[in-house]
Amino acid sequence: MKRRRFLSGLATLPLLPWLGACSAAPLRLGIHPWIGYETLYLARDFGWLPPAIQLQSGASASDSLAGLQQDRLDAACLTLDEVLLARGAGVPLTIGLVFNVSAGADMVLAREGIQRLEQLAGKRLGVEPNALGALMLAKVLRRAGLSPSALTLVELAPESQLEAWRAGRLDAVITYEPTAGQLLQLGARRLFDSRELPDTIFDVLAVRRDRIRRPQLQALTAAHFRALEHIRSNRQDALYRIAARQGVSHALAERALAGVVLPMLSANRRYLVDGEGKLAQAAALLAELMAGQGLLARPDDRQGLFSPLWLPSEREHG
Repeated sequence: MKRRRFLSGLATLPLLPWLGACSAAPLRLGIHPWIGYETLYLARDFGWLPPAIQLQSGASASDSLAGLQQDRLDAACLTLDEVLLARGAGVPLTIGLVFNVSAGADMVLAREGIQRLEQLAGKRLGVEPNALGALMLAKVLRRAGLSPSALTLVELAPESQLEAWRAGRLDAVITYEPTAGQLLQLGARRLFDSRELPDTIFDVLAVRRDRIRRPQLQALTAAHFRALEHIRSNRQDALYRIAARQGVSHALAERALAGVVLPMLSANRRYLVDGEGKLAQAAALLAELMAGQGLLARPDDRQGLFSPLWLPSEREHG
């Protein structure tokens, strides 16, 4: 679900791209709760986003995917598997920014008394019905030495997991922040998390390919990196702002932020330029998994999947 902020070296963003962004048609960007996307909310609150960039908030990624498919959105904040799903459904998307890499923010939580993954046998496990849920489930089952039939799988969207937990309908759940932090406060135990899956779970900016020349896109990424620097240089201020916006405690916001890696400009450039790098490898892994589970008719060929076109230059960033 969300994330980050400021920097003196970026105090003066390039004026011409910003003016171009103002004069063009608005860029409609789908966004939903997740710590990794908090940079954009911070940028908006600090006035670093041009007025022609409209953040259109939804409850989950499903809202953004529907908006892209129905041409109500020009771009969206999505996980890598969601981008592949949309492309498989005929929505031409290109990834132009990596917001974060999950490093503990995605996890398997269980009720007290379940202390090992093997003890999930015969239990009710909540899981979101998407590729990321399938990937986490496959890793957990392999680690536990269990087959899918050994558990009762309960398909649940993220926004329904907390209610189902409180109602006693789940024994364990595959989830992520901020729901994960709320479940931990209710006594859930962490059995497994995305630290066991390094460089696998990415959150990205996905843009419709027929909108890739929009002038607001470079202003958007510049605002993201400016907000990211604010998080790094003024972490406590950023955490208080994130906590207030999400309606959670400072401790929960801090825990969520600690569960992700936020790549800076140089790392983003490596991810998007290297066709055989970590991001490309993760895309290939997910595409094969999704094809095997019938979520894709065939693995994504990755043509036009990545572009560094909208990243600020080192001169602009420095």
